[in-house]
Order: sequence, then structure tokens, then C-alpha cells
Amino acid sequence: MNHRKLEPGRLVIASHNAGKVREIRALLAPFGIEPVSAGELGLPEPDETGTSFAENASLKAHASAQGSGLPALADDSGLCVAALDGAPGVYTADWAETQMFEGGPGRDWYMAMGKVEGKLAELGPDTDRSAYFVCTLALAWPDGHQEIFEGRVQGSLTWPPRGLLGFGYDPVFVPDGRSETFAELDPQEKHAMSHRADAFRKLVAAVF
Repeated sequence: MNHRKLEPGRLVIASHNAGKVREIRALLAPFGIEPVSAGELGLPEPDETGTSFAENASLKAHASAQGSGLPALADDSGLCVAALDGAPGVYTADWAETQMFEGGPGRDWYMAMGKVEGKLAELGPDTDRSAYFVCTLALAWPDGHQEIFEGRVQGSLTWPPRGLLGFGYDPVFVPDGRSETFAELDPQEKHAMSHRADAFRKLVAAVF
């Protein structure tokens, strides 16, 4: 299968999530790419109406590519918990939505982690706590061409949350083979093994 190559230059990161933009910047740094975020360009965030990670990533990438006239990279990622039939999955961020902040909705990840833990607790002490993070990357060009890559990292959920690094559900996720949560690992170590790194390896092999 022939993948379209990505030339050095500007690339829009179709995200308004600062933590995500920071991670993607670090991963792209070696390739002569100048990442600029959709937020910096003032591009609107499209509604994520897809029912899969790939659909949502694709929606975001095409919206930014059309809006900027530049290639755009979007990431849709989430936590899938085995005992919850893969939830929160595509709705990972929705579980954190809250109206508590002035000026409209915000995201409270501690609340979201608590929801997941509460549902697992209801299932009893012997419940399967395995989970995985999925990252789907969509790379779109202004002419409508796209490439899709998916990465995963397996692990299990712990409680209470531990660590101050990372973002989202990182403080409760312990990757297989480690005792630290993603939020306790040095960012370089996390980057080496994360779902985003896995998807990026596939993207890099295909388009650079």
C-alpha cells in the first residue's frame, strides 16, 4: 500500500488539548515538521459525532486541513476498560465533562477516574481491572486525502490515582510490565511505550 509522504514544513495539530499538543510536538520534533496547533490558528473544534476513534480523528483532521490549507494531524484516543465492555472508549472525554467551571463546561479528570472506579467497585473486588489506551491518528491534506494509524498500550487500573505527570486518566493506568502509573513515569519513558508512541511509530514508518 502506498502512503502519501509528509514533507517538512508546517503541520496543524488538530487539538485544543495542551497536554496532547505537547506530546505530539515532542514526537514530531526530529522530522523537520513545524507543528502549529488548531488553537493557535483560531480554528474551531468540530463536534465529535463519530462512533469510533477513527471517525472522530478523521473529522478533526479534515476540519483543520480545510480551515488552514495545511496538512493536519488529529488524534482521537481513549481508555477502554474490559469489565465495562470497552467503556468509556470513544466517550472518554465526555465522562470528564462538568458544568462546574465559570464560563461553561470544563473537564474534571478526577471525577472521570472516580466514575470508572465506581463502576468497577460495583462489580466487586474480583473484577477484571485490565484496560488499554487506544490512540488513532488521522493525517489529512487539504485535497481530502487521509491516512489513519492506530496504536494501543495494555495495562490495568489502580486506585487511588498516583503521580502528577501526564494528563487524563494517566494517574490510574499502570502499563503491563511496570509498577508505576503513566502519571508517575518520566515523560520520556511514557513516550517510549504509550499508545500514542505506538501509533506514531506506524505513522513515521509510513509517511516520513
